[in-house]
Amino acid sequence: TMPFLPCLKKKKSPVPLGRSIFQKHTPPIQQNYQALLETCLKNKCLFTDDNFPAHISSIGTGALLKKLPRNLQWKRPHALHRSPVFYAANRKQLDLCQGLVENCWFLAALEALTFHQDILAAVVPQNQSFERKYAGIFHFRFWHFGEWVDVVVDDRLPVNEAGELVFVSSVYKNVFWGALLEKAYAKLYGSYEDLQIGQVSEALVDFTGGVNIRIKLAAAPPDLWDILTRATYSRSLMGCQTHLGVYFPSVSLPCIQATKVLKNGLVAGHAYTVTGLRKVTCQYGPENLVRLRNPWGKIEWKGDWSDSSYKWELLSPKEKILLRKKKEDGEFWMSLRDFKIHFVDLMICKLTPDLMSQEDGKKWMYSLKSGRWVKGSTARGSLGFCNGTFWMNPQYWLNVLPVEDSKKSQSSCNVVISLMQKHSSKHRNRAPHLFIGFSLYKYQESNRKLPPAFFTRHQPVNKHQVFLDEREVTHDFHLEPGVYVIVPSTLEPQQESEFILRVFSRKHLMIFFYFFFFNILKEIVDRYEGKIWEDFFTKHFEQVSNPEINAVQLQRILNNISWRNFQSFRLSFSLDACQGILALLDLNASGTLSIQEFRVLWKRLLFYLEVFQKKDTSRSGKLDLVELHAAVQETGISLSNEVCNLMAIRYGDPDLKISLESFVCFMLRVEIMGEAFRNLTQDGKGIYLRESE
Repeated sequence: TMPFLPCLKKKKSPVPLGRSIFQKHTPPIQQNYQALLETCLKNKCLFTDDNFPAHISSIGTGALLKKLPRNLQWKRPHALHRSPVFYAANRKQLDLCQGLVENCWFLAALEALTFHQDILAAVVPQNQSFERKYAGIFHFRFWHFGEWVDVVVDDRLPVNEAGELVFVSSVYKNVFWGALLEKAYAKLYGSYEDLQIGQVSEALVDFTGGVNIRIKLAAAPPDLWDILTRATYSRSLMGCQTHLGVYFPSVSLPCIQATKVLKNGLVAGHAYTVTGLRKVTCQYGPENLVRLRNPWGKIEWKGDWSDSSYKWELLSPKEKILLRKKKEDGEFWMSLRDFKIHFVDLMICKLTPDLMSQEDGKKWMYSLKSGRWVKGSTARGSLGFCNGTFWMNPQYWLNVLPVEDSKKSQSSCNVVISLMQKHSSKHRNRAPHLFIGFSLYKYQESNRKLPPAFFTRHQPVNKHQVFLDEREVTHDFHLEPGVYVIVPSTLEPQQESEFILRVFSRKHLMIFFYFFFFNILKEIVDRYEGKIWEDFFTKHFEQVSNPEINAVQLQRILNNISWRNFQSFRLSFSLDACQGILALLDLNASGTLSIQEFRVLWKRLLFYLEVFQKKDTSRSGKLDLVELHAAVQETGISLSNEVCNLMAIRYGDPDLKISLESFVCFMLRVEIMGEAFRNLTQDGKGIYLRESE
């Protein structure tokens, strides 16, 4: 053991005037985007952001500077491309490339976001462009420690001598939303260098304000496939990370660390996006597949179910054509078994916390409370360190109430508790995360703080508390209705930080003991179209253990949906139309649609309804040839006049007018046939088919 050393007292330096001893978190600078835009337009000038200048200070002060090209310049998109575009809505993939910042975690989360266009639109406001009302100013929205903040940036971006972006760029050189979003995120967290290290889970929460679930794949629950399936048809975003491993350095990759690429094609210690699931039927039986994407847009898995794997020959020709992509685009399939072996963590970010509880479509409530650990007062550390002062940590009284409409036993209520730490520095990576966690105690009384003796006589509900050096720690509990006390703490005493505590449940009350303020209960309102899906799923499928939909059931469902935003439409799909839809979407030739396949149809229906309503300028309920051309163009698909005319003959009435139902069938066929072509073509010009295909 080390001997005790004599304590040398240092003379206390005076605290500067106007500065408190406790260093509070520095909130982001608030700028009014609309007012700044109008001022620039009025003065006919381009916006320059003095709060995040086009200067080396915005990039950082450390190792990132060594990677920068000589003669770094800052240029606006109009100086880089003759026709810059802010956002290309017709792009099916993210199509962004990682730059010099090693922020694959940020790009993996962004990729997951693009599967929910409505949520993406909340983060990336779409009414921005380089033409209409252009003044060199853009804005983005992030969830930042409990509230949504608007981050304003100018459009000056760092480039090398050749005029190429040095950080995030798009495959399509005239698209700039990704680069500007990265700049806004860097501004929120201090600098580009502050994005060097991070976790997918952090970015997912910053994009959504959702609840994170982390699954250690080495100890994955037996119902992992069911959890993944529920996540895909609910509104969840998923990312994952590979092991650190033995490197395979012989691969030559410009701007990418080749030493990270493993022999199996995966990248060690790298973040990926989960982009899809599929249960396929092989000659030897069913196989669960997971689709993943490398945010680099290249470098893929080389094992079973990779693009060149022999396993594809075990599927029906139809499944093979529609699922297999022979492209080096960073996206690939692998079996669930291999996924659990080669990846460490799976992160699922849910907009409402019902993923694990199997109570989809129910109303959830949340409470959010801010607090702080202060040296000599409330920073008392965990039970193992605090020497009898644990009770002085902040305490929160929680009353879990029974839910009358629950079909489950009243003896168990699902409660999700999330603790997030906030550092005082505006720079994300300047200070390491503290080890944080919380204890949950069952309590009988409801009107006073727990006394010191309570903690010596009682065990917490979570007997094995986990303290992690991460920004957020989340736990899912199944609790009996009653009174509980939450005690958030750092692992070691006398460590200062602010924090926010979030509690989600079907019904509860929450008080912070120190002030005895009731936190206002807020019902989680799904701001997105997903609420319709949750209601619909609850109504039609909650009672069914393995729901599959045949053509007759599909017809009944589609013709009886009440569309909240499209009250003027009364759908009337014929049985023939439903059989055609089923034939297009039923990949495994089972004669039915699974929930996953129906979810695809559901998303497309919402999109087609919006396009149809927008382009039916005559309000006749049908599209003429001119309106049909405009509608197809609106979806982002390019069709020749000849093909459009042929489709009008095939799907239209004698006057060549297309009803909504026919438009849906027409667009589904165009999209799926286009996908099949892209998967089969080698050169983008044509395909060679065997007779069966």
